[in-house]
Amino acid sequence: MSEMIRRIPSGPFRIVNASIPDCSPDGGIRRETLAVDGGKIVSGENGQVLDASGGMVLPAFTDMHTHLDKGHIWPRSPNPKGDFESALATVEADRSGRWHAGDVRRRMDFALRCAYAHGTRSVRTHLDSVAPQHLTSWPVFREVRSDWRGRIDLQGVTILGIEHVSEESPFLEIADTAADSGGVLGCVTYPLPDAAERIDTFFRVAMERGMSADLHVDETADAGSATLRLIAESVLRTGFDAPVAVGHCCSLARQSPSEADKTLDLVAESGLSVVSLPMCNMYLQDRHSGRTPRWRGVTLVHEMRYRGIPVSFASDNTRDPFYAYGDLDMLEVVREATRICHLDHSEVSWLDSFTSTPAASCGFKPCELKPGGDADFIIFRARNWNELLSRPQHDRIVVRAGKRICGDPPCYSELDDLME
Repeated sequence: MSEMIRRIPSGPFRIVNASIPDCSPDGGIRRETLAVDGGKIVSGENGQVLDASGGMVLPAFTDMHTHLDKGHIWPRSPNPKGDFESALATVEADRSGRWHAGDVRRRMDFALRCAYAHGTRSVRTHLDSVAPQHLTSWPVFREVRSDWRGRIDLQGVTILGIEHVSEESPFLEIADTAADSGGVLGCVTYPLPDAAERIDTFFRVAMERGMSADLHVDETADAGSATLRLIAESVLRTGFDAPVAVGHCCSLARQSPSEADKTLDLVAESGLSVVSLPMCNMYLQDRHSGRTPRWRGVTLVHEMRYRGIPVSFASDNTRDPFYAYGDLDMLEVVREATRICHLDHSEVSWLDSFTSTPAASCGFKPCELKPGGDADFIIFRARNWNELLSRPQHDRIVVRAGKRICGDPPCYSELDDLME
């Protein structure tokens, strides 16, 4: 990459010798010229010429499953065992004593500055909404969404256990709060004696408020946890026709092939979209002290893609008891998902699972590198996928609305006073 390209001009410009991957079955990379004017990608040959020297250009990312309200609490509330149950207990303790409006707001803003610096333009976040936390976190979310308008499009989703779902308050009040905020209705599903009835109730409440849905599903190694099938059956039974996303679906990979196939057929029929969170699930699942993990914790993404089920990948938790690491860098998600889920040597390109598919699943505006599209993209020195995924690409150039932005994430020391 020439040094000239690091000086993006204020007027129109053309990036020549850019390597742009496509989402075709062969996953090809084509050499193109990218012309930019007025914050848009255009046709034509006007403007200053910048040579990418074969460097790859990717569209800005969509991160459709995050937890901004939990982010960056690890220094003050580390997970003592690293497992799922300890994560739940540690977050609950931290939330009950520390999650006032100022604390949540600052950590959310810090996380979004990380995502923005790395090249993400759309984020969906789950917000812990068990009463009375919804009265704090949702107003903060609305403020943060307003502050970030024009830089990151932001969506919020309720998260609370399925045992809280009923046609009584406070669940209805929580749903109303999210609906009034333009939010998405979500919950966590796991086996309960009345799980099917509660899932039906969940969709009825969402339908009455015109909300789409996003659920945490079967995040466990227990093959007997099969609520994904209950969700698909409920969508078909209730006639719920708004978009439904389901995340994790870990136990599916532990079930027999015949049982998994039956569930996947229902998922395809009901029109669910799936988001896999490979970094967090590999970190949490099958963790036992003194014992090497035996499985990767991720769901059946290849089998889903084969059936035409929309599959996305996302960051999930960041520096909290559920995942001690991460920086809301979607390129890291691309790199790790490729390794963990064996996305290489595939018959299809998976690039859309980090860009256009999550955008479509959430209803975000698509980001496309073609005339008429927003000039929101990332330029790398790497000239092919192997080079791109072999290094962190800290020297990437992030362009938003045709202008280069600061690519430096904020310093952790900004949050030191919140960690005391």
